[in-house]
Amino acid sequence: MTETVVVGTPIESVTLVCDPVRILRFGASTHNSHRIHYDASYAQTEGLSAPVVMAQLQGTLFFRAASHFAGGYEGVVSVSWQNRAPAPVGTTLEVSGEVSQIDSDQLTLALREHSDNGVLCAVGTAVVVRVC
Repeated sequence: MTETVVVGTPIESVTLVCDPVRILRFGASTHNSHRIHYDASYAQTEGLSAPVVMAQLQGTLFFRAASHFAGGYEGVVSVSWQNRAPAPVGTTLEVSGEVSQIDSDQLTLALREHSDNGVLCAVGTAVVVRVC
């Protein structure tokens, strides 16, 4: 984390390449075998143009951005996000944001996740404390 933090201080963005193997592994580790994440034909029957990244995997990217800014995972108090658009498998997701509020020793981060084609896939917040 930077020495001087004020409202508006940007966080360093984090990215994740959501390739099919990563999606398969994440699905296996979380016991999420929903076909919309790996079966293109089935995803289309659900109104999607292609298989999509799991919301929970997107949440881990929000956590990683907050953790990185805080200086470690132990500095993350809370993370929340809301998906806005499907993130297709194969895309690179990027979470960026800035400090939106400072309350004593806690900082609130306003976070956004975009796909590599510029679509806003999710928005969220994180509350962190400084880890020394």
